[in-house]
Amino acid sequence: MRDVRSLVAILVCAIALPSGGRASEARRSAIVIAIESQRDSVVNIHGQKLVPSGDDASGELRRVNGMGTGVVIDPRGYVVTNFHVVDGVKRIEVTMASGRTVAATLVSHDPRTDLAVIKLDSDQTLPVARIGTSSDLMIGETVLALGNAYGYEHTVTRGIISALHRNVEVSRTQRYDDLIQTDASINPGNSGGPLLNVDGEVIGINVAVRAGAQGIGFAIPIDKVLDVVARLLSVERVSHTWHGLVVRGDRDGGAIVEGVLRQSPAEGVGMRAGDLITQVGDMPVGCQLDLERALLGHKPGERVPVTVMRAGAQERIELPLVAVRKDSSSLNDRCWREFGVRLEPVQAAAVQKLQARYRGGLLVEEVREDGPAAEQGIRKGDILVGLHVWETIAPDNIAYILERAEQEHLNPIKFYVLRGRETLFGHLVSDTIRR
Repeated sequence: MRDVRSLVAILVCAIALPSGGRASEARRSAIVIAIESQRDSVVNIHGQKLVPSGDDASGELRRVNGMGTGVVIDPRGYVVTNFHVVDGVKRIEVTMASGRTVAATLVSHDPRTDLAVIKLDSDQTLPVARIGTSSDLMIGETVLALGNAYGYEHTVTRGIISALHRNVEVSRTQRYDDLIQTDASINPGNSGGPLLNVDGEVIGINVAVRAGAQGIGFAIPIDKVLDVVARLLSVERVSHTWHGLVVRGDRDGGAIVEGVLRQSPAEGVGMRAGDLITQVGDMPVGCQLDLERALLGHKPGERVPVTVMRAGAQERIELPLVAVRKDSSSLNDRCWREFGVRLEPVQAAAVQKLQARYRGGLLVEEVREDGPAAEQGIRKGDILVGLHVWETIAPDNIAYILERAEQEHLNPIKFYVLRGRETLFGHLVSDTIRR
């Protein structure tokens, strides 16, 4: 009888196990599929940095091991992460899902939004994350966090969206606006990693955790990330070329031209607001970042084919790229006229000695008594480190920002100045920028 029961047990086990020991389709849930589809596009970032040993920023420095996560946004090795992950790291090392470790360099960053782009030193074509949208997020929907939690690489946690549009202040110098709140576990090392929906689309970049709180983490919405990273990877910033297009992503795909800067290459070839860019060269365009990615590597003087939809018809336009214009004297006159300040470049080392998080700034040399800057309390000796969402480390940055402000009707413009070691902010109103 015992032998019969043993035989039955063996037969039951054999029936229950899938053939070949493979997982059943029932176990391959949407969550499993989402993680499998995106795992290879997530990298682990590590390196050493020097930080103050106490609360006083002028105290003795100590060496610490930093860690974080990044998301591959271009097959050539461009990765988005949080700026605080790579800030101050002399040698950035990145470990991919395969276990291979390569060096990386910091390409561009924006301390105010705590976003940065690094470039991996690899000749391999890398898998790119599938980008979603944060415009249709639902409170209560399932989300997944993937990252280097406490150094445990490619850790997956699951939760829901707990709330939207959260504003979080994590220190005297860092404040985040309009964040996604989630109860998916986000731990040290998760910073810079993706927050995914169950379709495996990146809908946020994990950025912060509320110290001492269980189940309260935050992520930057991906639509905001795309807007910032498109500027961080703009050809104007990275390769000093210029096209003159102001675009935004379209939910149905492509990038909509919101404006064309005056006397720009795009204006010269007849591009105009309302054009829907669907392809640049051989690269399909699904968002504003794709436009800049497609133009990276092209040099001034080159003409790049751009496919647009206009009035229901498809057109092909040869978009030329030119070198970035430089005219600091007329630019300073414009700053004086619009904001009532005269600015001069200051050495990056002098700025970073005061506040290491900034890459540089522009010194306020003079303030007009009746100007917008004076009304906001800006003083001679302040260092302008940012306007709106852009850093200001060179006159070229100001020229770009003023053009964008006019195209996007940004008035007033939020400013950030460094006074001693303290960052102050306010809003500048220009009478010449259209409302």
